[in-house]
Amino acid sequence: MLSPYRVLDLTTERGLLCGQILGDLGADVIKIEPPGGSPARRLAPFFEDRPDPDRSIYWWAYNRNKRSVTLNLETDEGREMFYRLAAGARFLIESHNPGYLSERRLGYKDLASRNRELICVSITPFGQHGPKASYADSDLVILAAGGPLMLYGDEDRPPVRLSVPQAYLHACGDAAAGAMVANHECHRSGMGQHVDVAAQQSVTLATQANNLAYRLGADEARRMAGGVKVGSLRVPLVWRAKDGHVTLGFLFGRQLGVFSQRLMNYLHELGVCDAATRDKDWIGYGALLASGEEPMEEYERVLALIADFLASRTKAELFSVALERGFLIAPIATVSEVLASPQLKSRQYWQMLEHPELGRSFPYPGPFAKFSEAPIVYRRRPPLVGEHNHEVYSNELGLSAARIEDLARRGII
Repeated sequence: MLSPYRVLDLTTERGLLCGQILGDLGADVIKIEPPGGSPARRLAPFFEDRPDPDRSIYWWAYNRNKRSVTLNLETDEGREMFYRLAAGARFLIESHNPGYLSERRLGYKDLASRNRELICVSITPFGQHGPKASYADSDLVILAAGGPLMLYGDEDRPPVRLSVPQAYLHACGDAAAGAMVANHECHRSGMGQHVDVAAQQSVTLATQANNLAYRLGADEARRMAGGVKVGSLRVPLVWRAKDGHVTLGFLFGRQLGVFSQRLMNYLHELGVCDAATRDKDWIGYGALLASGEEPMEEYERVLALIADFLASRTKAELFSVALERGFLIAPIATVSEVLASPQLKSRQYWQMLEHPELGRSFPYPGPFAKFSEAPIVYRRRPPLVGEHNHEVYSNELGLSAARIEDLARRGII
C-alpha cells in the first residue's frame, strides 16, 4: 500500500512503533541511527541475557520491516547526506524534544524547502507548543498527565505505573494514522505538512468514557484493583478462578442486566443462592442501590457468592458454561496461553522471522490488520546496526567505496 514511499525514521525509543506500522504497510523505512547504533538498542531485555545492540528484544519488537543506516547528524557532512535522503522521501518521523531538530537545521521548515511533499510527523510528550512543551517526561508522567493513571492500582493507596510502558504506543498509533491522513491530503494538494502528535492527548482516550462523563456531571470513576469504583459502588471486573483469573461483567441496566439475571438463575440451579436473591430486579438494580432501597451490604453479599463460585471452577470450565448459558465471562490468558491460542493459530497470526546472524527464527506478533487485496508482509527482520549503509550510500546515493570508508573512519557514518 505504501510501497512507492520512503520513510526516514529519526525516532528515539518513544516513536519506534510508528515507523514499523508504516513499514508493515509497505513503505521503505530507513532507520537513521547515530554511529554505534540507537540508544534504544541498549534497552533490555536481551536475547539470552547477553547485552548487545543487535540482541535487544525491545529493539526487535518495534523495528521489523526497516533498513538501518548510521549517520552523524551533528556534523555538516552528515546533514548534507541527510538532505539528499530527505529530498526523495515522503515521510519523516521523529520523537525528539520540540526544537531539537530545528536547532540542527533538520526541522520541517528546513526540509520542506527542499521537498514540498515531505510529511513530517513529530511525536512528543506534550506537543510542539504550550506551557508543558519543554517538560521532562516518562511513561508514568504521560499517563498521569493524560488521566489513565487515576484508574491504575488499589483503592486504598496511590496510583501505580504500568509495568510495561504504554503511553507512546498510543501516540505512535495516532502518529501513523496522522501520517496517512496527511498523505491523502498531499495527493489532493501536492503539499506535505507537519503532523504534531502529543502523547498526553493520545492517552486521554484510555480513560474510556470518564473524561466525557465528568463533563456531563456523572459520578467520577475511581481506581479499584481488578475493577472500578463509582461513588460507593464497587464494580469488580477481574475475578479469581481455580487456576488463574477471569473477567466477569456483573452489571445492571437494560443492556447488561439480562446477563446478570442469567448468571443468578444459574447460581440458583447450583444451590449457590436462594430464590430471593435470584429474583432481585437485576435490570434496575443500579437504581435500587443508588436510592438506598437495596443496601450496599446486600450487594456485597452477592459479590461474595459470585466470587466463591468462580474460585471453585477452572478458567476452561467457566468459559465453557459462559458460552453455553450466555454469561459475560472470559478467561484472562497468560503469555504462554496467548502463544498457544487456537484462535490466533487459525488466523496465522504468529509470523516467523529468520535472524541469519543468530542462525535462529523467532515468532513475531502478526499484522495489526488483515487486508484481503494487499496483505501485510514481514519482509525484513529488525536490522543490525548500520546493516544497510552500503546499500543506501553506494547504490542509492552513488558514493564510492573509498568515500564510504572515509566517512566511516571520521565518524560521519
